[in-house]
Amino acid sequence: MLTVTVLILVATALRADDLADAHKLFDRNIDAIHRRDRDAYLALYLHSPKLVRTGADGLSLGFDEFEKGAGTRWPDALHADDIRLTQVQRGMVYGTYRYRVRYGTEEHSGVSERLFVKTAEGWKIALTGAIDVPRGTPPPPRAIAHATVINGLGAAPAIGNVVIRDGKIDCAGPDCTIPEGIDVVDATGKFVTPGLIDAHVHFSQTGWADGRPDALDVRSNHPYEQTMSENKANPQRYARSYICSGVTSVFDVGGYPWTLELAERFNGDTLAPSIATAGPLLSTLDHWLNLPAERQFIHLKDEESGRGGVRYLKLHGANAIKVWYIVDPTNLPVEKSEPWVVAAGDEAKKNNIPLIVHATGIAEAKAALRAGAKVLVHSVDDANVDDEFIALAKQNHTILIPTLTVLGGYLRMFQSVADPKPPVVDDPNHCVDDSTMAKVNETPSVVTKIDMAARVARARGRAEKSDNFSRANLKKLVDAGIPIATGTDAGNPLTLHGPAIYAEMDAMQAAGMTPMQVIVSSTKIAAEAMGLGAITGTLAKGASADLLILDADPTVTVANFRKIRYVMRGGALRSISELSALARNPQQTKP
Repeated sequence: MLTVTVLILVATALRADDLADAHKLFDRNIDAIHRRDRDAYLALYLHSPKLVRTGADGLSLGFDEFEKGAGTRWPDALHADDIRLTQVQRGMVYGTYRYRVRYGTEEHSGVSERLFVKTAEGWKIALTGAIDVPRGTPPPPRAIAHATVINGLGAAPAIGNVVIRDGKIDCAGPDCTIPEGIDVVDATGKFVTPGLIDAHVHFSQTGWADGRPDALDVRSNHPYEQTMSENKANPQRYARSYICSGVTSVFDVGGYPWTLELAERFNGDTLAPSIATAGPLLSTLDHWLNLPAERQFIHLKDEESGRGGVRYLKLHGANAIKVWYIVDPTNLPVEKSEPWVVAAGDEAKKNNIPLIVHATGIAEAKAALRAGAKVLVHSVDDANVDDEFIALAKQNHTILIPTLTVLGGYLRMFQSVADPKPPVVDDPNHCVDDSTMAKVNETPSVVTKIDMAARVARARGRAEKSDNFSRANLKKLVDAGIPIATGTDAGNPLTLHGPAIYAEMDAMQAAGMTPMQVIVSSTKIAAEAMGLGAITGTLAKGASADLLILDADPTVTVANFRKIRYVMRGGALRSISELSALARNPQQTKP
């Protein structure tokens, strides 16, 4: 028995030695790639005609051909995770790992394999291969250790861990135990929160005047048709700006019909946020900002147009019905238009689709609530909300999205033209793409016949009046228990896709919400406003692994959401430096 035991112990030791040696060789292999050291890289491979390479093109043999291509294209980033090694026999170990590799803005994920053999010259790689996995394949499991966990449910922050499997939260908090065998990120001194959610955006708008020529006409240099064609062809640039800014879900609440296809286009893409869309808006104003063969505004002019518009949008996959409720006391008073909105709300209810209403006046906001609005976007900014408004909102379980900062963007654009000086952009992590920033920096050179001093004065007066009512009303609604979701109205001039979330959260805190209330509004409640409350917005078990790792405590001030270290979307973890590089020069995608 003693001899058998000794043999078992020796075999076990030899196996452990082989696995350890193979792992060291693997580490040297990845390190040589990171350092772009061609000689060190080639020295690790079997210098033999029997060296095997496999991939999507099949099998290739021989070191000489392998040597010719080595080092001709080094990746800009390589992440090697979930390393698995097994001994085939003494002196031979097979291994696999999960990779995510980036060449410029081109990113690939997949599984790579190695066969490590012990030779007279030491351990060498005898087989190497890699094949990409389909988009949407969950990233490898991962754990985040020793972080201060803020779960999005309003609970007090606590030191703990987060475990992610199959792109979802497995556990989070003090009682979350990290299992053996998965990669761990040490987040000591860091703060983990759910990813932020912007519940009011417009992919049909650019964040500058070219997307809103009704505000500042730049069509002589930026034809509107061309601008909209570019938006349709490359929504990925805005998607990457969102992820880079820590925004992992967005609600597009109005735009051209192609926006209804964004969820499918972004499906499985961890460089794009989760998205819900409303499609074309039902508008009481027959607004001219359309294209010759496409409309983003369906004219809501009577009850039948309201019902027909809802049926059209439902059939085309809209996640909600958005009404742009514009009133004119002289030509289109609330009393005349309210039956149309009520008809749209009734048809939406019949079709089991939520009603969202843009309403900034107290009269039309109450009419919207009577029509069954589940979400009100923008604040009432012409009066103080009263008990009737609050009662109607509670009866409907309505969520309010205040959009406190969007008018300030228009004011800053007009001021930039008037000064003329480039507007200051709050983009601390450099997430706005270069083409958008070039347009923003063009603002001072815009030539217009408009009296810009007068335009600035009107915009400032409107913004100040709106601020006075909106912020007071927000505090009153919060105190009354009305759920508040964060939304920016991104796409409007200088309300830029992605980083606009920071100023909006700052404004909500300045209006009297606590940092924790703003966090919950920007995660859990915003997810509920999108209809995704069961999928994202918290760190609860089973939720999508959409989260942030921050360098500073956001429960002290939400301004600390600017201090992002990592963003995880669907389980894929990326550093802020990598995300910035991807966002500034995004790869264009085909429509």
